[in-house]
Amino acid sequence: MSSNCSEISAELSLGLVGPQRTIVPLTAGLSYSCSDPYAVRMAFDIGTDKPVEWILARDLLAAALHGSEGLGDVRAWPSAASCDPDAATTSGQEILNIAMSSPYGQAQFEISARTIERFLQRTYQLVATGQESSYLDFDAELTELLSQA
Repeated sequence: MSSNCSEISAELSLGLVGPQRTIVPLTAGLSYSCSDPYAVRMAFDIGTDKPVEWILARDLLAAALHGSEGLGDVRAWPSAASCDPDAATTSGQEILNIAMSSPYGQAQFEISARTIERFLQRTYQLVATGQESSYLDFDAELTELLSQA
């Protein structure tokens, strides 16, 4: 395991796709740590003590910039424009759509694809693609799993 593990984070603006495909602006925090090198965490402050956090696969986000990805709880895909017909369209502003579902409900978000791409580039500077496993301590992970059994 690398001894100089660090973390990066960013705040980003995104839109919650609401009824009649209207967009409700929100802010979320993105974070990435070499201690969990396959995951990007997205946290939403909903006014409670703890933010709601989703864990997304870094590979899924990267692949979704180019095509539809994901099955089950998290799906993501690119689009040329917002689904909100009243949204001001910025030329060349591509959108990354992320749909999440859980037993508690489901939500779809629109995020600037460029913002996600920039954040992912920062994660690759921390942990290069294909090097993720060298940051994992498999013995510690196994011990943690067995202690929960």
